[in-house]
Amino acid sequence: MERRISPHTIVRAVNEQVFCELAGEATILNLKNGVYYGLDRVGSRIWSLLQQARRVQEIRDTLLEEYEVTAERCERDLLVLLEQLSAEGLIEIQDGSAA
Repeated sequence: MERRISPHTIVRAVNEQVFCELAGEATILNLKNGVYYGLDRVGSRIWSLLQQARRVQEIRDTLLEEYEVTAERCERDLLVLLEQLSAEGLIEIQDGSAA
């Protein structure tokens, strides 16, 4: 069963990856499949927040404090990125409704 990511979902980067940050951008190596991924400045900030388990809404709220963006666009874009990271096996997700 595929899990959907919502603001209450808890997410974090998987252990089977390494990343480096250069000039505000991030490069991630998925150790399971040997594929490299690149993230821009905002994506890099999100990736740094994913190094610890957090609720999506906490990440969204942090981004809203740091960037000039509407709450709706921030949440929509964040959920899209997290779904992509999940599909590539770069993050773990768990239902946060019981936590």
